[in-house]
Amino acid sequence: MLIFFFFLLKSLAELEVLCTHLYIGTDLTQRIEAEKALLELIDSPECLSKCQLLLEQGTTSYAQLLAATCLSKLISRVSPLPIEQRIDIRNYILNYVASQPKLAPFVIQALIQVIAKITKLGWFEIQKDQFVFREIIADVKKFLQGTVEHCIIGVIILSELTQEMNLALSCLVQFASTRRSLFSSPERAKYLGNLIKGVKRILENPQGLSNPGNYHEFCRFLARLKTNYQLGELVMVKEYPEVIRLIANFTITSLQHWEFAPNSVHYLLTLWQRMVASVPFVKSTEPHLLDTYAPEITKAFITSRLESVAIVVRDNLDDPLDDTATVFQQLEQLCTVSRCEYEKTCTLLVQLFDQNAQNYQKLLHSASGITVDMAIQEGRLAWLVYLVGTVVGGRLTYTSTDEHDAMDGELSCRVFQLISLMDTGLPQCSNEKIELAILWFLDQFRKTYVGDQLQRTSKVYARMSEVLGITDDNHVLETFMTKIVTNLKYWGRCEPVISRTLQFLNDLSVGYILLKKLVKIDAVKFMLKNHTSEHFPFLGISDSYSLSDFRCRTTFYTALTRLLMVDLGEDEDEFENFMLPLTVSFETVLQIFNNNFKQEDVKRLLIGLARDLRGIAFALNTKTSYTMLFDWMYPTYIPILQRAVEQWYGEPACTTPILKLMAELMQNRSQRLNFDVSSPNGILLFREASKMICTYGNQILSLGSLSKDQIYPMKLKGISICYSALKSALCGNYVSFGVFKLYGDNHFDNVLQAFVKMLLSVSHSDLLQYRKLSQSYYPLLECLTQDHMSFVTNLETPVLLYVLTSISEGLSTLDTVVSSSCCTSLDYIVTYLFKHIAKEGRKPLRCREAAQAGQRLLHFMQQNPEVLQQMMSVLMNTIVFEDCRNQWSVSRPLLGLILLNEKYFSELRASLINSQPLPKQEVLAQCFRNLMEGVEQNLSVKNRDRFTQNLSVFRRDVAEALRSDGSTEPCSLDMMS
Repeated sequence: MLIFFFFLLKSLAELEVLCTHLYIGTDLTQRIEAEKALLELIDSPECLSKCQLLLEQGTTSYAQLLAATCLSKLISRVSPLPIEQRIDIRNYILNYVASQPKLAPFVIQALIQVIAKITKLGWFEIQKDQFVFREIIADVKKFLQGTVEHCIIGVIILSELTQEMNLALSCLVQFASTRRSLFSSPERAKYLGNLIKGVKRILENPQGLSNPGNYHEFCRFLARLKTNYQLGELVMVKEYPEVIRLIANFTITSLQHWEFAPNSVHYLLTLWQRMVASVPFVKSTEPHLLDTYAPEITKAFITSRLESVAIVVRDNLDDPLDDTATVFQQLEQLCTVSRCEYEKTCTLLVQLFDQNAQNYQKLLHSASGITVDMAIQEGRLAWLVYLVGTVVGGRLTYTSTDEHDAMDGELSCRVFQLISLMDTGLPQCSNEKIELAILWFLDQFRKTYVGDQLQRTSKVYARMSEVLGITDDNHVLETFMTKIVTNLKYWGRCEPVISRTLQFLNDLSVGYILLKKLVKIDAVKFMLKNHTSEHFPFLGISDSYSLSDFRCRTTFYTALTRLLMVDLGEDEDEFENFMLPLTVSFETVLQIFNNNFKQEDVKRLLIGLARDLRGIAFALNTKTSYTMLFDWMYPTYIPILQRAVEQWYGEPACTTPILKLMAELMQNRSQRLNFDVSSPNGILLFREASKMICTYGNQILSLGSLSKDQIYPMKLKGISICYSALKSALCGNYVSFGVFKLYGDNHFDNVLQAFVKMLLSVSHSDLLQYRKLSQSYYPLLECLTQDHMSFVTNLETPVLLYVLTSISEGLSTLDTVVSSSCCTSLDYIVTYLFKHIAKEGRKPLRCREAAQAGQRLLHFMQQNPEVLQQMMSVLMNTIVFEDCRNQWSVSRPLLGLILLNEKYFSELRASLINSQPLPKQEVLAQCFRNLMEGVEQNLSVKNRDRFTQNLSVFRRDVAEALRSDGSTEPCSLDMMS
């Protein structure tokens, strides 16, 4: 073949002269002749072999460029090459550029263009039931995992692919940040430049983005781009001005066509939010152009949302305002963007707000009643109120001036005027969407201009003082509370408005300085003395209210009790007066129970009371105030709750609030349950909790087997709350549990037996599947193993095996709260066993009972050695092979396991070492020797700390040893095969 090649073109040197004439020659005649020779070369049967010769033996970059040009024209012919040959060409070029990454840039670019063309033309071709040309993505990944030069080649391939066709977007998203930390500044700039070129080509030819999947992936990529690169780096890219213009136009178009892939708007707003937020940190003198385009993005968002309302109403489409989670997310992103060139945004909003408010007032005074026009106007006003709240909230995210604060005042005046207009028309004139938007605005204003760090001199109040008489934050708080009371009075049947209003009240009630201001307001005084359904209908119990709506009562009473606590001190009469509405309700229930009536109204009354009391208990964080509540409840009213659990145990709507109330009462938050030494309240409280847990536990097991969709709400949720309550009691340090046995009181033993019965009714898989259950069971088990090992060692063999198995399975869960809790429980068990073995033989008479307990545990472990061995294996596997996020927790039980099972540890060590290639075995053996270096045969704190330090080094060294690979043969594929 080689002789034939020289016969045709004399010599390789002669061919390279031809290349010179073709690419850099100045003689027109010679160039024309060179072009003719090129065409003859492409048409010759030996074209592929000649191209291969040029690539492998050519001495100039122009010879390689000629080969790339020939291949590009060859695969573009009308009659395509066979699929096998195109695959060979693609693979050959990939291997060629991989083996020679430092080729001239124009050669690499030309060869990659060949790959892109092959991929485009063969995208839909199938061989052996596979789209073989789509494997290019996997090939690119290999480049991106290589050296810096290979990474750059990989990005150039992606860039060319996006020019030839809009594909590989997901790969762009995944690798926008690939290995960038390894780049020097010039290489990083080159890498970023190629990414930006890919973006530019997509935006200039966006046909491929008509597919929602591609569109979404591209938006994700744009958001990721700013995450991984600083704005200062982006502005240095040559194409940046043009690309930022294209991105702005793309964003504006996307916002205007909001119904197309609406979820992707999040990523576009993320990009602009991050760019605008980083403007103060840009050191480059190159213009970032955001002051030009950010206001346009804000304007597009505002106008597109207002224009969407008419379409939604008239075409009966899903209203974006109903998806409040998405609305809030987008508004929080927009708040930063909107403050860039804020004057423009403020002027636009003032104009639109005035125009729409006037139209709304005209419709209110018209005789036509509620029309389509009214629905459209209300929707537009709702959006405008949301948007005003958003830009006001943006003050916290962007550098502001006094002029900006004055603008906030201009906008805020309009919303406060709208509030007055809307509330004057209640209850006849109301709109839920506007109300929810108003609450958003009020919360944003609170965060920005009201709080412990007061903006006393802020210019926001200048205009508000002129128009509304609101001169400072004290007047604003009065407006807030008046609005809250109005909502609670008139919106009782609208759960979203009531819930959001109460959350706003709750947020206001956090912070002592604000509380001191609030309690002076007449509206607050009114609430503290009149919290009944007569004044606030949402506190009613009629069938028109869903039981799920009762949840907001807890929030209400938490906020109200915080306000009460400001001046309460030790005034028991004031507390009794505050509790009077609840006293009346409990007396009503008590009377009905005594007459043996079983009514739905009583159940609803109790559910409301339980939720109210839980809110009150949550806010009482001092011993004095908590004692007032306990004395109010015990002994009169707690038995009513006990009867309710016994009677309606199968109705979680009733039992869940009562159990949660008991769990809250058991919380020794801020040491509020540290009663006086002469008080029996701690023991009395525990006895009541024990009764309730035992009652619920025994009754709930009578339900029998439940379906998969019923088992959590009907059974497991209640069990998890019981476990949380018991854990709080065991760890609260307000009960001496030894007293119960001493005086023959069985409440402690009973509740532990109830714990076991409920546990055995739950499968191990359910323990880990339901997060709330696992996060209550495992911390409870941690308390039991820490302070009540005599109970654990007395468990029957199947029960103890169940408990230890649950620990073993919890060790490998991804939930670090659960796995850490399992490690702690295991450490307590192992330590208890180790200490018993260390003392064995001495057995002093005064510790005979403890020695017997230790002996029972030792006997169990001797009969079931696989239990601890399995757990050691799990922990070692976690350390060696997994991303261990709680290494300290894992280290504590592991030392005890090793000391108790040295033989098995040796077997594990040998197994790991022998599973590796010979060159690694000695390295691993040394790692294990280092692990136990300086570690003694005891579990003292000092020895544990030494082992923990060794384990950290061990994990790092083993990871490095296992990561190091031997050399592999390079892959080589000939085009002619």
